[in-house]
Parts: sequence; C-alpha cells; structure tokens
Amino acid sequence: MQIADIDLKRYSNHFSSYTELRLHENTSQQIALLNGDVIANTRDTSGGVSSRVFDKGAWGFSSNANMTDEAIESTISAATKNADFLARRCGDDNASLPAARGEASSDFRTKLPRKSQEEIMAFLKSCDEYIVSACPDIVSRQVVLNSLDMEKKLYTSEGSIGHNVNTRTLISIKLATRNNANEPVELMESFGHRGQFEDVFPDMEEVKQKVDELYQHLMNKKDAVKPVSGYHDVILASDLAGILAHEAIGHTTEGDIVRAGSVAGDYLGQKVASELVTLVDFANTYEGETLPVPVYLDDEGVVSKDAVIIEKGVLKSFMHNKDSAAYFDMDLTGNARAFSYTDEPLVRMRNTAILPGKDKIEDMIASIDDGYLLMRWTNGQADSTSEFMFGVQMGYEIKDGKLGRAITDTTISGVAFDMLKEITMLSDEMTWNCAGMCGKKQPMPVGMGGPAIKTKMFVGGE
Repeated sequence: MQIADIDLKRYSNHFSSYTELRLHENTSQQIALLNGDVIANTRDTSGGVSSRVFDKGAWGFSSNANMTDEAIESTISAATKNADFLARRCGDDNASLPAARGEASSDFRTKLPRKSQEEIMAFLKSCDEYIVSACPDIVSRQVVLNSLDMEKKLYTSEGSIGHNVNTRTLISIKLATRNNANEPVELMESFGHRGQFEDVFPDMEEVKQKVDELYQHLMNKKDAVKPVSGYHDVILASDLAGILAHEAIGHTTEGDIVRAGSVAGDYLGQKVASELVTLVDFANTYEGETLPVPVYLDDEGVVSKDAVIIEKGVLKSFMHNKDSAAYFDMDLTGNARAFSYTDEPLVRMRNTAILPGKDKIEDMIASIDDGYLLMRWTNGQADSTSEFMFGVQMGYEIKDGKLGRAITDTTISGVAFDMLKEITMLSDEMTWNCAGMCGKKQPMPVGMGGPAIKTKMFVGGE
C-alpha cells in the first residue's frame, strides 16, 4: 500500500497521551562513472512506521519496517509502553510540551514522464563524453549522480496532519590533472537542485557550464602558489560562507546543542557579529522562491517558520523542537526533523544563510591590498564553542585590489563568533546550494547559502 493511501487518523484511538505517528519512506539512487566506466549503479528504498509518545517528561519511541494495520498498532503500543516505563522511573509530573497544531501538504515529485534507467545512464555518459572533449589536459574524471526522494506522512494527538515529499538531484564532477612537478591536482564540484532528475537536468546546459568553469579553475591551479600562513583579509565565496554559517554558527544555536552547553547560550541578547550580519534559518521560501529544502510542517507537527538567529549583529534566538522550546520558554520554530523512519526527530537546520548586503564582488576584491579569495571547501569540523577548521580546495591571491594566482589546497581556522565581528562587506548576491548533507547523529539534507563575505581569519600555508 502507498503511504498516500493510509489514513493515520483512524489509529488515534490507540493514543493514550501526546503521540506522534509517522510513515516515512526514502528512495535514493547513485550512478557513478570513473573514466567512462560504471563503478556504481544502486537504488535503495527504505521505509516504515514510527511512533513517539511523551509521558511526564519521558519519551518512548518505536519503529517498524512494515506499514500494515497490525504493525502500526503495535508500534504505537510499544512506544506508549516505553514512555510509561521511563515515566515511572524518572518522570516529572510537571513536565509539559508546548501545544501546536498544523496542516501542510507538499509534493515536489516531477509531473513529467519519468526517465528510464537507460536514459539516465545515457545522459551521464554524455556528460563524461563532454568532459573528454572539453577538458584535454586531465588524467582522470569522475561523474556521479545522487538523488534522494523523502516522503513523510504525519498525524499527532494534537491533530496535526502532514504529507510531504521532498526531492533533490545532484551531479558531482571531479577532475584531476598534474602540475609541472608531476604532482596530482584535482577539483570537485557538486551541483543540482530540489526536484527529480527530469526537472533538474532537462538538458546538458548546466553540466557544460559547470564543467567549463571547473576545468578553468583546475588549469589555474596547475600553477598554484602556496598561501602565506597568518591572519589575512579574505573574501569567502558564498559556498564557503554558507558552510561556515551552517557548521560553525548554526549548530551552536540549535536548541538541544545550546541546552547541552553550546557557547551560544551565554551570548543571547548580546552582540556577536558585525551590524551587517543577519543570519536566518529559513523554513521554506526566501523572497518568494522555494528553497532547496522546504519544510512546511516539521516531524512534531509544528508549522515551520523562519528562525532569525542573528539580527544586525545581535544573537536573537535559537532553533527549536518542542523540548528545547519548553526548556527555554521560547516560541516553536518547526525545526524537528528525522532522516528515516528509525530516527527520532532532532533539532535540525533547514536553509541557513546570512542575508546579502549591498556590495559588489568587484568592489570587495578592490578593497583588499594583500589577501585571498577563498572559493570551495573540502572537509572540516566545528564544535560547540564555534571554533572551526575547514579545508579549502580552490582560491586565489588578491594583490593590490586584483585577483592574482591560484593557491594550493589550504585550511582556514578560527572562532566563528570572532570571525563574524570582522565582517566589513557583504555581496549583494544571494546564492543557494542544494548539495548539503548534515551529519548530526543522523544524515539530513540541508540548504545552505548566502552572499560572499569579507572578513579576517587565519589561513594556513608557508
């Protein structure tokens, strides 16, 4: 039976206290080509039912891979028993959750005829053939397609009803060459959008554009110089600024992380950034545009709303689920999300970005006498103190207000809240990236974006 055909409300007679009942199915696909050869071709569908019950401050959770009547009823029963067991041992009679009731329905599956596996494979081979023809000076190439469709249906004891299907399709291109010292040099980029393959890649135009840009940067990187180690004026392109906003700032302001001791808990109401900085976790739209990961009703049945985290440099609020909103006595934001039917909802970001400013990127470059334009990140980490370190795989010198030579792979590091205070310019362009996958206890698609920013930070190098 399809998720859409199952009426969850008819199981409400099995609810004895606050209860969430969720059907959830994820379908993922990956096809990978290495130098024209298929090295991966997989498709996986995983789904089931879960129930979560709140009793005197204790949560009980249960899940089942089946979605039959018997499985759904037994899942509710098991979650109820688990909550009761914990409540009798460590419960709080005064514990309560903020009430919320909402309804939402959205479906981002394509309305076009679906492409066959053979047609998608032919498209990827055409991508590979274009790389061969347009990029003569490479030694290896990789083309990878990843898609994820996530369908959820929710009913709660408070009467919240939701049925949402979020989709995204990405292509990753990795190119490698050798420099004059015969050392390997490589670059990678992932691109795509919300939607299924038929809507996201109707033709080859975006692929060709991305390959051409990536190849030009790769050729520049063949003659790269090592950056000078130290604190520098830098411009972070939107991709890099976006990942920093997510990892080093966003996570510190998730309600459950704040409750666990994040440094952001000490800064509420205080100035933590330049007055130019307003940071928002958007629920589903920005200036009328549907964002990469639109959430209208979260997995606790709360209507999602934008969470203004930093406003004109002042830390204003956190992102919440019901637990953290109750603990901090703050408004619900609808940030509770679960990746699969076996996962409980956690406080998760949706589409996190610094709002754009009024500066042109050319003027930002012209304002720097000696610094760097940093463009693409690789791996990295950040912690609850907002201290971070990220790898940078693409960047350029800025000398006397002009772009110079490409630089070799490097790192950036610092404390995010200190870095925010050093921001003096924000570009007027708002760019969104759909490729984010956050790994907080469970993976989760996220949208990241923002403008380019000018700040100061430590750059690794000679």
